[in-house]
Amino acid sequence: MRIKITADSTCDLPQAQIEKFDISLMPLTVIKDGVNYLDNVTITPTDIFSHVAAGGALCSTAAGNIGDYQQLFQEHTAQYDGIIHISLGSGFSSSYQNACLAAEDFPNVRVIDSQNLSTGQGLVVMEACRLREACEDLDLIKEKLDAFTEKVEASFLLDRLDYMVKGGRCSAAAALGANLLNLKPCIEVKGGKMGVVKKYRGNYAKCLSNYVKDRLADRDDLVRDLLFLTYTPVSDVCLDAVKDAISAHGHFSEMIEGTAGCTVSCHCGPGTLGVLFVRK
Repeated sequence: MRIKITADSTCDLPQAQIEKFDISLMPLTVIKDGVNYLDNVTITPTDIFSHVAAGGALCSTAAGNIGDYQQLFQEHTAQYDGIIHISLGSGFSSSYQNACLAAEDFPNVRVIDSQNLSTGQGLVVMEACRLREACEDLDLIKEKLDAFTEKVEASFLLDRLDYMVKGGRCSAAAALGANLLNLKPCIEVKGGKMGVVKKYRGNYAKCLSNYVKDRLADRDDLVRDLLFLTYTPVSDVCLDAVKDAISAHGHFSEMIEGTAGCTVSCHCGPGTLGVLFVRK
């Protein structure tokens, strides 16, 4: 049975993985100064950061519409016996709902709510690629992926809060207090929603090192096959500190390093970094 894996572009998988596993993406819309662009097709995170740094308004994002998903599924139904689509978490966007509505016209399409974003969603995509090789039952693959989403552990540490303030996700007073105290919030995805779980204080490279240690050290509940290191622009000093901490506490068979896409960039800004992996 030939099964095609598709996903929302928010999965933030590096191009090497996209090509290796023949994954087709549905680009979300990025809105800059009232003009619509396609995520990583006609706009990149660099474009977003340059626009905001020059004094431009914060960009926003929008889900693909039902017709977009119908077109995506139609492109592959003739060539494949089944399609598994991994969506951005339903708690963050209407992408999942729109994909489900589009899939009603395609009996061989199954839509998975990743309950996540960025490479948290990407981990679900990678698991779908693995299951595709081991199973030919679309409903069984969907059942396994629905259970798998609960095991994904996704979190990010933020160096700055101005993007969150501009986007209405953090008050100016809270951001001012964090800046005065030199606090760096750790945001984790739980139950398909984001929330602050801890605040680190001090030099950002040190905060990142402590964040990685807290996420990985002395844990026997992790599947240590694959870890994603995903970030918006950070300094080499910060990256080195993170990689040293991963080497000391991670012990993963594979680490995939890559930059976050337009959605994380729009809402979190530069200096955002996360380690994302799977629990047993």
